[in-house]
Amino acid sequence: MHWQHLTTESQLIEVIKKSSQKPVLLFKHSTRCSISKTTIDRLERNWKDNDNQVIEPYYLDLLSYRSISNLIAESLNVEHESPQAIVLVDQKVVYHASHFEINYQQILASVDAGITN
Repeated sequence: MHWQHLTTESQLIEVIKKSSQKPVLLFKHSTRCSISKTTIDRLERNWKDNDNQVIEPYYLDLLSYRSISNLIAESLNVEHESPQAIVLVDQKVVYHASHFEINYQQILASVDAGITN
């Protein structure tokens, strides 16, 4: 899995805009949380190399960049949780889940559903 690290608020704005051209996955990860570690490991084990051609994954280290997480919640109207996966298509949230509800198959299905709507 080829994560792009989300580190600035201006980058977040660009990523949201970019979702108009290609679906985006935002993954909010707490490096101190065992649930978060398990969830990201499970996602990375299921991820196929060609999935990066379908959806662009972004990784947010919550402990280092909490202000960006707050901006995500505010901009996308999705309550903050950790860990959390959010999929954007055309600047709209088509999927969001947290903790063990984060599901690889549902992430990919949400991309297909978001593009056809």
